[in-house]
Amino acid sequence: MALDRRKLGVFVAAFALRVLLFCAFPSLPDLLTGRVEISTPVSSFKRLQEGLFLYTRNVSPYDGGVFHQAPLFLPIFVLLPNTQSFPLATGILFSLVDLFNANALTAISDSAESVTGRFHSTLRKHIKWDGVAIASGYLFNPLTIATCLGRSPTVFTNAAILYAISNAVCGNGFNSMLALGFASYLSLYPALLFPPLVLLCYDRQVLAKNRVPGMSIFALKEFVVLAGVVASLLGVSYLVTGCSWAFLSAAYGVQILVPDLTPNVGLWWYFFIEIFDSFREFFLGVFWLHLAGYVGGLTIRLRRQPLFVITSLLGICAIFKPYPSIADVSLYFALLPLYRHLSPLMRYTFFAVSALLYSTLLGPVFYHLWIYAGSGNANFFYAITLVWSLGLSILVADSIFAALRDEWEQENPEMRGKDVKQI
Repeated sequence: MALDRRKLGVFVAAFALRVLLFCAFPSLPDLLTGRVEISTPVSSFKRLQEGLFLYTRNVSPYDGGVFHQAPLFLPIFVLLPNTQSFPLATGILFSLVDLFNANALTAISDSAESVTGRFHSTLRKHIKWDGVAIASGYLFNPLTIATCLGRSPTVFTNAAILYAISNAVCGNGFNSMLALGFASYLSLYPALLFPPLVLLCYDRQVLAKNRVPGMSIFALKEFVVLAGVVASLLGVSYLVTGCSWAFLSAAYGVQILVPDLTPNVGLWWYFFIEIFDSFREFFLGVFWLHLAGYVGGLTIRLRRQPLFVITSLLGICAIFKPYPSIADVSLYFALLPLYRHLSPLMRYTFFAVSALLYSTLLGPVFYHLWIYAGSGNANFFYAITLVWSLGLSILVADSIFAALRDEWEQENPEMRGKDVKQI
């Protein structure tokens, strides 16, 4: 009962903080909405408002090449009061989504999948935070709060991903694929989570001693559910957009072909500004192959820990996806504390945190020097985004090393705490 009161207190405090910021600083949401760290061509609230303006006037929201988001956002946000007249209504919606995400994180933590699974049980089970502490870290993370105030639609993708994981750790494969299908509909990259998510569902059902078919049959059934959900959502979108398939190229083609090179915290935009057009298709394939190539290797090598594979893939996507934002990083940082028991095995935490703090502070400064002060150029901002990506890369790689070392120590408990040199 005390834990429930603690959880309620955390949720009420987080919600009150967000409402207070919306009310006390009415210009702050619009300021954050325009920040490139929060808004990208595929996750901009301002572009969503442009699409709503066209949609409510019976004009295709994809005319003009500004709106690049999923069509089902339109009928949902049409139901809300006008953002200019009643901005708090939208703020309350995004705040509630954050609470939903925190509740899913609590369920994931309480499942203890991160420390004890079907094939792996860490020797450091006692080093962990409870679900309320992990939810608190997410709710009061400055990146999460900034994303909420900036009203980035990416929070809906994050909610679907967390809901998919929270159902997977309960062995509910259908609901998990339902949520993953919705996340894949909103943004393409969550589809990469399908292999480890299926393994997680399968392992939990086996542990629950349910009558589970073979792995291949189980994966095929889950894929059919996922494909059916995505197909259904695309069919509804076809109706919403006036029986037109134009949204496919506008919403998904843009994410694949990356024609909009608006600056963001990712690695793609500057590279494709500088590259010759004759090499563009080749490097598009290379970049996408690089992003998708981690799925198979991590899933096979870390088969014993499918939840950790999902966490690592989310970190990799936050670095290498075409249009990343701090909302993607906040999702990775939300799941990473589940693996507190790996912290004694990590080697470069100080360097990773230092690089992230350094780039967090200097990123807005360099962007201001480039865009507003005119005393810098694009190299200023791109250089600091490289430092940001370097910090995240160190953190992801170091956590994977720690997970592999933890598995090795489980197999060789007599070697726990001893130095190992790779030959």
